Amino acid sequence: MKNHALVVVDMLYDFIDGSLACRNAGNAVRNTLGFIDSQTKGQGGDDHEILDMFPILFIRDHHPADHSSFTSQGGIWPSHCVAGTHGGEIHADLMPYVTEELTFDKGCDRNVEQYSGFEGMNDAGQSLGEILELLDTEDVYVCGIATEFCVRNTCEDLLKAGFKVHLLSECIAYVDYDGHVKALKEMEQEGISIE
Repeated sequence: MKNHALVVVDMLYDFIDGSLACRNAGNAVRNTLGFIDSQTKGQGGDDHEILDMFPILFIRDHHPADHSSFTSQGGIWPSHCVAGTHGGEIHADLMPYVTEELTFDKGCDRNVEQYSGFEGMNDAGQSLGEILELLDTEDVYVCGIATEFCVRNTCEDLLKAGFKVHLLSECIAYVDYDGHVKALKEMEQEGISIE
């Protein structure tokens, strides 16, 4: 498990059962929890000791209420993941694994649309890439929502940065099934391992 990390992209209530609910979201959350268990089973210790052995990093869409991507502002998406709302929160079952320094917020500037977790920052102003480097990560497992947008952009940026990227196909949700299948095929061609 050395040099491995898990990146959980946008497993937030608005994408699970809220204003932008995605297909397969419930299964994606359940299967992610199963994957975490499989990586940490028999390790003993509390959740923080587990995180030392297998870091779990969270990406969070974290918009102001007047974000430019919202239809109310002329954008293409319904209002979603507004900071401070239930819809913008990480699923409760994943919360035991969430730490402030390993949570990266994106989409915080009302004028900028950010799909990739690489554009997010933690509270200390560090990026996902910086933290993965500090952790000596080589292999990054990715799960989350949605395949065609934030998951894909995050995977591609991880690959460009030199990480080995493993996309957990049972642990992702999507806007549209055909778009999901197409995105998986194209990511595989780019060198992302679909598992």
